Amino acid sequence: MNLTRRSLLSLTGLGVATGLAACDRLRPQQKPEPSEEPVEQEVPEEPEEPAIDLEEFEGLAIDPSAWSYDEVNDCYYQLALPYCLTPASEQYGTYAIFVPGAYFVGERGSRGFTCTIAEDAQVGQFTPQTAPVAMPINAMRFGAQASPSTYSYEGLSRYLEAGFVYVYAGFRGRSGGYESTTQEYFSGGIPWAVTDLKAAIRCLRYNAGVLPCDTQRVFVFGCGGGGSYSATLGASGNAPSFDPYLQEIGAATHNLEGAPLTDEVFGTASWCPLVSFGAMDSAYEWMMGQFATTDTRESKTWTSQLSSDLTTSYASYVNGLGLVDEEGVTMTLDSVDDGSYLGGTYYEHLLDLVRDSATAFLKRTKFPYTSMPASPAPPLFPGDPASAASAMGDTTEGEDTEESAAAPGVRQVEATVFETLESYVAYLNGNGRWLTYNASRASADVTGLWDFVPACRQATRAVGAYDALDRSGVINQLFGTDEESTLHFDAVMAELLEANHERYADDKAWDEGLVAQWNEDLAVGDTLDKTVTERLEMVDPLTYLCPSGESSEEDGESPVVVAPHWRINTGLFQAVTPLTTEVNLALAAQACDAVSDLQFEVVWAEGYGLAERSGDAEDNLVSWIVASCGDTAQEVPDEAEDEADTSDDDVAQDEDAAGTDAADADAEATDADDADADGATDESADAKDAGADEAAEEGADSSKQ
Repeated sequence: MNLTRRSLLSLTGLGVATGLAACDRLRPQQKPEPSEEPVEQEVPEEPEEPAIDLEEFEGLAIDPSAWSYDEVNDCYYQLALPYCLTPASEQYGTYAIFVPGAYFVGERGSRGFTCTIAEDAQVGQFTPQTAPVAMPINAMRFGAQASPSTYSYEGLSRYLEAGFVYVYAGFRGRSGGYESTTQEYFSGGIPWAVTDLKAAIRCLRYNAGVLPCDTQRVFVFGCGGGGSYSATLGASGNAPSFDPYLQEIGAATHNLEGAPLTDEVFGTASWCPLVSFGAMDSAYEWMMGQFATTDTRESKTWTSQLSSDLTTSYASYVNGLGLVDEEGVTMTLDSVDDGSYLGGTYYEHLLDLVRDSATAFLKRTKFPYTSMPASPAPPLFPGDPASAASAMGDTTEGEDTEESAAAPGVRQVEATVFETLESYVAYLNGNGRWLTYNASRASADVTGLWDFVPACRQATRAVGAYDALDRSGVINQLFGTDEESTLHFDAVMAELLEANHERYADDKAWDEGLVAQWNEDLAVGDTLDKTVTERLEMVDPLTYLCPSGESSEEDGESPVVVAPHWRINTGLFQAVTPLTTEVNLALAAQACDAVSDLQFEVVWAEGYGLAERSGDAEDNLVSWIVASCGDTAQEVPDEAEDEADTSDDDVAQDEDAAGTDAADADAEATDADDADADGATDESADAKDAGADEAAEEGADSSKQ
């Protein structure tokens, strides 16, 4: 047990207090002297609640006289606003806010513009009373997001012209770092990034009276690691487990009137989210590893045995989740005649998603079709010109720089042109016929995962895809502490190593020390003495979404609030995420009573990035936010509905249909030394010109109305 000085003093004080209380209970009680007159029983007074200091968080108040104004683009903004009283880092403990000019009446003063809310204004479908808040999360590789220090309007127009208020909050990355001005060290990793974002949301609500938006309508969105954080925020609103961390940084707890502040969000959008870290290694082996026979999965190696054991354990994990589809059918994995778990309702559900994805692509794509190579850079949402100017834009002070396009594991290839649909299908069937397309029925069929995975989604990571055997992965960093920069985190792997170490020892490459390493790492506490396992559960959305999760009622109403609006997209031709974890997230969300609607798309021929079946990802995001606001928006025609009757032929004419084919999947750039959420992995170019409204026509793979 690791005890810090703070925790030791705390335990010592607790022990003294407990001992005194025990002595007091054991002390003989004096009997009262007999009295002829009845003695009135004194009613004990209820302890008074401590008085709320209404001025406690006034240092977080936005100054209405300090707004800057971009006259060319009609945008008011403030930079470097603190969102907590004791930030771990000034660089990552602030936020910027961008407001459509029509929402304010501004008067120039000595310090900037003094702004009051223009109550009758309207931008797009929104007013200052109904405008939603859009909050991006640029953390594809779980890196830090610095709050912008300079202003740029580039990329903001689609959000502000739609009537949104745009908030760009800083947060810490997967590792700790050093403050640039003081060189003081600050903690990083899980759960600090999510904690920072929760504090920023609370701060917005603290300032609700001076902001022209509905601060209850916060939408968070991100890709990869950012998608992970977005999903966690969507599932864990007001979760008590975050309270000690929020208290540590001085996050606001009440507003100026003393009413409690909350951190739930209204909507969450995630592309290729990496979630449920405790199941990701077994999920990877079940989805891809079991179909590979080279490298660490080569026969007779102890790692191939571990791969097989992880595959089997994933079936137990799925069968214990209690997931159901939208018709209420329980999702299970069953073994087939060869002992592999490639049967059951869960397997068929996943295979149907692959088939539907292929059908949607082949039905809508216009040939000749050009398959583009992977992009080496992750997508970045606007708000910080410094990150946009960076080649990878995803590093924390003190971290190693990210891979460039010429890094090991990255191949630059030329685009491939397929003249006809038939030539495309024949190319994918090069090693055996597994994909067919019936043009008259506009329907694709896939024989099974055994054929699909080797053709389009080969395993590119070693066994221990996320919890690397040598602790070298990005997710190992994510669970590190101030004293230990990387730690093991997968309890399933720990159990398998301990249970099967004698069998694994038949291979001379087996390292007996791994058993102790894993068990010791799982028990390591962070600065607040939370173990790796406890922190893992905190950030797993399924902790809150599943029937037995914290958001379900138990001994009264749970304080956890789940976002009502969810959007999840994932690229099918990539091996960065297991796919199964995204599917589990979607299943859990659609079955959660608090979730009113879910859009879930598995996108054929797309990789690890902003995967969309049609249109531009950010335009589709804006349309989804508008639709999610429902009655809070003004009544105007919905362009998405206007386009719903567009014929497939017209759609095909409007699409350039860019994606990544199986050849690009072979060229997927997953760096073996840093094999977690790599921004340098297969990421298809988003060259589709079809409008965002086509997404409404296509519909979601899974939708909850």
